[in-house]
Amino acid sequence: MNCQSHLYRGQNPQDVTRRWFLQQCAVGLGGLALGNLIGGNASAAIAGNNPLAPRKPHFAAKAKRVIYLFQAGGPSHLEMFDNKPELAKWDGKLPPPELIKGYRSAFITPNSTLLGPKFKFARHGKSGAELSEIVPHLAKVADDIAIVKSMHTDAFNHAPAQIMMNTGSQMFGRPSFGSWTTYGLGSETDNLPAFVVFSTGGKGTSGGASNWGSGFLPSVYNGTLFRSTGDPVLYLSNPKGMDNEVQRDSLDAIRKLNQRKLDSVGDPEIATRINSFEMAYKMQSSAPDLMDLSKEPKHILDLYGVEPGKANYASACLLSRRLIERGVRFVQIFHESWDQHGGLVGDLKKNCKNTDQASAALVADLKQRGLLEDTLVIWGGEFGRTPMVQGGNDGRDHHPNCFSMWMAGGGIKPGITLGESDEFGFNATKDKVHVHDLHATLLHLLGFDHTKLTYRFQGRDFRLTDVHGEVVEKLLA
Repeated sequence: MNCQSHLYRGQNPQDVTRRWFLQQCAVGLGGLALGNLIGGNASAAIAGNNPLAPRKPHFAAKAKRVIYLFQAGGPSHLEMFDNKPELAKWDGKLPPPELIKGYRSAFITPNSTLLGPKFKFARHGKSGAELSEIVPHLAKVADDIAIVKSMHTDAFNHAPAQIMMNTGSQMFGRPSFGSWTTYGLGSETDNLPAFVVFSTGGKGTSGGASNWGSGFLPSVYNGTLFRSTGDPVLYLSNPKGMDNEVQRDSLDAIRKLNQRKLDSVGDPEIATRINSFEMAYKMQSSAPDLMDLSKEPKHILDLYGVEPGKANYASACLLSRRLIERGVRFVQIFHESWDQHGGLVGDLKKNCKNTDQASAALVADLKQRGLLEDTLVIWGGEFGRTPMVQGGNDGRDHHPNCFSMWMAGGGIKPGITLGESDEFGFNATKDKVHVHDLHATLLHLLGFDHTKLTYRFQGRDFRLTDVHGEVVEKLLA
């Protein structure tokens, strides 16, 4: 359509509005802009009301899907992954002045003394991975995981650090890693959300829904929060008096109205609305089968430590496997329980009892089903804990300078330990991995050049890694 030939038809040129121009010219410049932003399949996706249609990445991917086990609160690397015998020798002593010069912490003071590790370590598997006694199940899959001991971040308080770990920025309003993944790859299912979230800790995350939000991306890429038992989403079941035929007729009428508006303005949020209504309808038949863990054999339930009907971290891990088997692209579990300013020993034992078995079981289960090869599993929090004590003699403060994570599958090199920290576990000293480097590496495994997976917003091209990030080649299989 020639925009100029229609510009003044039946109107005073001075009365033509910018909104009309963007909506009507060239069959909706807004819609064409969206097509340019989200790739070659975008226009077809909108036309078919499926903005989550599967899309190819920039190059052949090692990973097709992601399960992210986010341990919110900041697990202590010094008690779980990074053994520091020298720290034990300094227990109760002040740290060297040069170690803490210019250091910013959340709560402790420069007069805080060092605290030795609280648990024993041993080496496991052919890889000789050094792990704490409080993660005995992880030790069984030591040769299937890669441990990174040199992570570091920019934030030392929970909300900004969690948001940074999940969105690449400490600012609210940026798309999450899960949203970038579904934006780039779409989904392989049409009866479940592309991006599913569970929250299993004693409280919600400090960063809230921003940790799985779509930010300025179309909201169809937002994470969907599931419950671990019953209807995964509230009000999914029909109310009394509403049968499937009446509901279908209602949805068809609503869809026609939304479709007219979509055809008129090309707004991706209308496509999101259509998609949401249809997804909810399809989930009424797909969700009951998904959530029925009693269909799993007893040896699988025992492997994860699942008690049918009980919602916890173990059931969320098993549901994660069931979700990715059904084509869900990204599953993230937020377990907010790791903020040990005091009660370090008791709480870590409890946390590991609640999470260690299921985390390791997920890796083993995916491997035996042939799914680990192209499923990326990630375990970690937003930062680590200080070598200095807080809370008498049984706590540690937030620590961004050095912390540990582990990953498995999806092109990750198994059985390696990457990076080192100093003798106190205070600073990462070798093969340092920043949050931006982690994101660049994860996107690479999903088939993306992190510098090219972008979205134009407010006049600039945004990306998960902002203007930073290098792929960590040593992590790649």
